[in-house]
Formats: sequence, structure tokens, C-alpha cells
Amino acid sequence: MRVSNTVGVSRRKSFRTTRRDPAARPAPDLVDRQFSASGPNQLWVADITYLPTIAGFHFLAVVLDVWSRKIVGWSMSARLNTEIVLKALDMAVQRRGPAGGVIHHSDQGCQYTSTEFGRHCREAGVRPSMGSVGDCYDNAMCESFFATLECELLDRTRFVDRTEAERAVFDFIEGFYNTKRRHSALGYLAPVTFEQKTAPPPAPPLRGRHPLLDPPPQGGGRKASREC
Repeated sequence: MRVSNTVGVSRRKSFRTTRRDPAARPAPDLVDRQFSASGPNQLWVADITYLPTIAGFHFLAVVLDVWSRKIVGWSMSARLNTEIVLKALDMAVQRRGPAGGVIHHSDQGCQYTSTEFGRHCREAGVRPSMGSVGDCYDNAMCESFFATLECELLDRTRFVDRTEAERAVFDFIEGFYNTKRRHSALGYLAPVTFEQKTAPPPAPPLRGRHPLLDPPPQGGGRKASREC
């Protein structure tokens, strides 16, 4: 490897992002490790990971549509709180405009078992589902996306600050993973291409702005949720 001037990718240190609230009541497991869907907006999987920067950790929450492997919602924050998963869910609902009954599957982290997240799901017509404790196989598809993100971006880059990390993740998700990266499970098509070739015409997105898709309005906005 020295002769060919190549180096191996080193794994980053682990950081625990799942913290349970023992007083919270988790949603039932509606998936039972059956990560398959015959069409869009039937099953979404969600999780949180972290990005190390010189300025400190930055956190990323995603929502992935199992049918096409497309990241349909995501959010980043310097704080690991409920607000980050609410924003990711809001983006997914606004982008996809699900007719109702879509399953949102996650782990039992306190962000997902919070009262506020449950209320958001009810208002959007989303059915929350949660896997068992401490078992990565109960959310294997989202873990697979994070492994791809780690191998193809995070292990090759050292971010100076959180702004640089956000720009890199935006380029990776919107400019590469969703639009160009091929998946063997999709007949070696990228998620966007697979949806264009396979999906029926999508329902129109819900009205309203999203903080990662539209410029912020003048004045204040919703206050961040407390950390759990």
C-alpha cells in the first residue's frame, strides 16, 4: 500500500446517540424486521447519527423511504434533542405528501418516544413504530445508510466546523446519494431514477415552508425543544 500510495479507511470512535426515557411508552413494532414495501410512502425508517468536527459534534437525523431507499427527510443540529427528529419528519411529510397511514419506524430513543413527536405523527397521519432495545437489526436499513455515509464521506473528511459538515452532508444526500448512487436492490438505479421509472405520479406536497428547503421568514420561529 505504501508503494501505491494508498491508505485504508479508519473507523471513527463510537458515540451513543440513543438514550431511552424509562418513563416513556414506546410505540409497538409494526415492522418486525420486514423492511419491504410495494410502493412509496408505505414504510419510512428513521435514525440519528453524529458527525465529528473540530468545533464539536454535529448530529444528523434522517427519514428513509424503504421502497426506493431515498432519503426523504433530514435535519442537522448541534444539539441532540427532539427538535432534530421533528424537522426531519416535517421535511419528509412536506416533500412526500403521504395520503395517510405511512409507518415511521425508529429505535426507542427519547427523541422518538417524546410526547411532542407522537403528537406530530398523529397530526400528519403517520403511524409510529419502534424496534426493540439495543438491536441494530431492528432498524437495519437506516443503519446501512449510515454505514454508507460513514464509509463514503465521514471517514474520508475532517470537518473544521459545523457549517462545513452541513454543506458536505447536503451535497452527499441531495447531490449524490439520492440522485446518483446506484443500489443493487433497485436494479442498480439511483433512488430518484428508480422512482421516476417505477412510481405513479406523486401526490402534491403539503403547503408551507421547511427550514432546510426554503429561506427563513423575517422574525422569529418555533423555539427548539428541550433536550431529553
